[in-house]
Amino acid sequence: MSQRGLEALLRPKSIAVLGASDKPGRAGYLMMRNLLAGGFKGPVLPVTPAWQAVCGVMAYPNVASLPMTPDLAIICTRADRNLALLEQLGELGCKTVIVLSSHQQQFAELKSTALRYAMRLLGPNSLGILAPWLGLNASFSPVPILPGKLAFISQSAAVANTILDWAQQRSVGFSYFISLGDSLDIDVDDLLDFLARDSKTSAILLYLEHVSDARRFLSASRSASRNKPILVIKSGRSAQAQTLLNSPLSLDAAYDAAIQRAGLLRVQDTHELFSAVETLSHMRPLRGERLLIVSNGAAPAAMALDQLLSHHGKLASLDNETAQRLRDMLPASVTVGNPLDLRDDASPQLYQSVLTTLLDSKEYDALLIIHAPSAASPGTMTSERVIEAIEQHPRGKRVTLLTNWCGEFSSVEARRLFTEAGLPTYRTPEGAVTAFMHMVEYRRNQKQLKETPSLPLDLNKNTDGAHRLIQQALDEGTTRLDTHEVRAIFRDYGMSVLPTWIASDSSEAVEIAGRVGYPVALKLRSPDIDHNSEVQGVMLYLRTPHEVSQAADAIFDRAKRAFPQARINGLLVQTMANRPGAQELRIVVQHDAVFGPLIMLGEGGIEWRPEQHAVVALPPLNMALARYLVLQGLKSGKIRERNALRPLDIPALSHLLVQVSNLIIDCPQITELNIHPLLASGSELTLLDVSLQLSPDIDEQQSRLAIRPYPQRLEERVTLRDGSPCLFRPILPEDEPLLKAFIQKVTKEDLYYRYFSEINEFTHEDLANMTQIDYDREMAFVAVRGQTHEIEIIGVTRAISDPDNIDAEFSVLVRSDLKNLGLGGRLLSKMIAYTREHGIQRLAGITMPNNSGMLALARKLGFEVDVHLSEGIVSLSLALQAEQSQAETVK
Repeated sequence: MSQRGLEALLRPKSIAVLGASDKPGRAGYLMMRNLLAGGFKGPVLPVTPAWQAVCGVMAYPNVASLPMTPDLAIICTRADRNLALLEQLGELGCKTVIVLSSHQQQFAELKSTALRYAMRLLGPNSLGILAPWLGLNASFSPVPILPGKLAFISQSAAVANTILDWAQQRSVGFSYFISLGDSLDIDVDDLLDFLARDSKTSAILLYLEHVSDARRFLSASRSASRNKPILVIKSGRSAQAQTLLNSPLSLDAAYDAAIQRAGLLRVQDTHELFSAVETLSHMRPLRGERLLIVSNGAAPAAMALDQLLSHHGKLASLDNETAQRLRDMLPASVTVGNPLDLRDDASPQLYQSVLTTLLDSKEYDALLIIHAPSAASPGTMTSERVIEAIEQHPRGKRVTLLTNWCGEFSSVEARRLFTEAGLPTYRTPEGAVTAFMHMVEYRRNQKQLKETPSLPLDLNKNTDGAHRLIQQALDEGTTRLDTHEVRAIFRDYGMSVLPTWIASDSSEAVEIAGRVGYPVALKLRSPDIDHNSEVQGVMLYLRTPHEVSQAADAIFDRAKRAFPQARINGLLVQTMANRPGAQELRIVVQHDAVFGPLIMLGEGGIEWRPEQHAVVALPPLNMALARYLVLQGLKSGKIRERNALRPLDIPALSHLLVQVSNLIIDCPQITELNIHPLLASGSELTLLDVSLQLSPDIDEQQSRLAIRPYPQRLEERVTLRDGSPCLFRPILPEDEPLLKAFIQKVTKEDLYYRYFSEINEFTHEDLANMTQIDYDREMAFVAVRGQTHEIEIIGVTRAISDPDNIDAEFSVLVRSDLKNLGLGGRLLSKMIAYTREHGIQRLAGITMPNNSGMLALARKLGFEVDVHLSEGIVSLSLALQAEQSQAETVK
């Protein structure tokens, strides 16, 4: 995962073309022609024994004869020569290679050869890369592209070619255009890490067919999306399409959940993809969700309105002052409202006057201007007036404006003018509104990404107890636990399951029913019958001994006749939960081939099809994420809102979802969980039937989880010099208010030493970035003291590694009034131990020459101290993989 290798691929200084040809139509000819036509500034080195020169450039007969080691080599030969050429390039010291075509039988050897020589490999079966700002066209694309600020990464050469063709026609520019091919080595996550830091790229568009490594993808996506908008189109929503694409079978809703969790935005089809490119190319930040629609006809305005309402969008309301100003300039026949229909005789001047007035108002967050072909209002002239109004008004550069010039022939020039002016333009009202809702959804996902989460204060768990019960079951050879067997495990995590008893026959069922009280329910127990409904294996509201006896015998009889070989393990007996008007819900945890455990929420009492009936989230969940899941279920209709006497208590259900999430994270032996039904009556949630599927093949490192959970094993209780107890632990997203309070108790001088600038206040976004960290690529330890409701942070140390996991930059900050407790040294020693264990090779930091305390601590811990007086900084560096470190002896 070397980003250094990516530098040679995406910013090469020299390129060799293996299999270069002077014969038109050959791959080696097309590649040479494109490289030379693109205007690449560095040496282009054709390698071929067949020609002395290719496209006028002197050729070399083989790799060994090259006069220099190229940064990038492109293999354009027959596939059967790939391995030998890769070996030669590796021996020469080439850093990156693009393999244009290959047989699948070669994949393993190609990958191992590249790994052996520490070469990065793009492809095979890649279309190549284009980087217009560098004049680089290392691709088969016959279409040149303009430089721009949008980067495009595609797993499909066919889709890449389509986008290139469309972009040329629309004059859309790109910073990078990269075709991944089969992604043997370089994958989406590598490129996201690179592009997130690329100054020419301001937005990223992904076309995905599959995700190879869910955790790496989510980690890179989450990091990149904090800085730049990222839009995703994911094909293969159905199992049949995934099979066609040779992708791992995965629930499409899992991709939705992952994309949303990472703060990205998913678009659904090619039409939306083109709209997304248009939106990203000209997008201005959206400050809210209220849309104002202006049109010269009721019909296109109605189309836009229908599209907005069907996507749960929000209409803006005009304030009285703006409405009156519009009435004063519009004919009496025009009703002022939203949408604002100017009628088909609206002139270009009227458009300009209305737009100027609306730009004075702040009662909307985005403005959609619609124009239908009209003799009174020529499309081109009207667009010129709109552009003029935008350019002349002080708010013109800040307002989010979308345009829809309907029609084709009469609107082509207008749309070109809008594109040149940097204003997004769409062919249909629906397309414009869809683009606006993309922006709204993206804003929501970003808000969710940075929202301060919280965990319930009463979230108790007894992990050891649950582990003991699960291991006991596995030792006995049991891999499925039913309701009566899971009660103790769920109780360890604060969840209450309805009491359940086991009856071996009808007489025992009658005896139990008499003891627990009528009415009761009977349910068949059989590991060989997947659905009790197949044998009518559930009988409810049994009110007498006779009814219980009759129902029990009938269940046994039906099961034996339908499944003669099935094992019958008796009946479950439960009292009927008396919850009049309660809503039946279902919570399921299921393993996905790509994303690991998924938490699914839907309605009970239906034939369960997750792709149709459930909303999906990835663990770990906190209260904010669980609440979003419930609201998503209500909004999508997967959970129906009922006018019950006791409506659904969203916080209570969110609390339960967090408890389920914790159970799944802490107990990797649980491969499936099913709560069905869950009776919801206000805040009363009754777990009627619960089952767990277990596996002895557990993953102790929790790599099965797409998002690395809170690493509880790193918690450490310490005693400070004054004898007071303190907890060192990884920072939590929920620590935002504690961190803010901590910073307020640090002097301005200490903050200046830490941040090299005067900081008056940290924003919510600043604090969210500090607390909502990705434990896979960043770590922050906080020192916490006090009791549950009065805890405070008194010190923080942080380390952020580069994408290669080689170097990490550290910092440490202690509360200014607590510097005599040895806190800074203890915290930094813990970080040194952690980064060493994590495989980091070097820990580095900077401070100021007059920060004597930090300099003394650094020397004590074995850091190299390098003073740069001319720059006013001191560099601190510690090699971590030495046999012994002084830091280990600091107590």
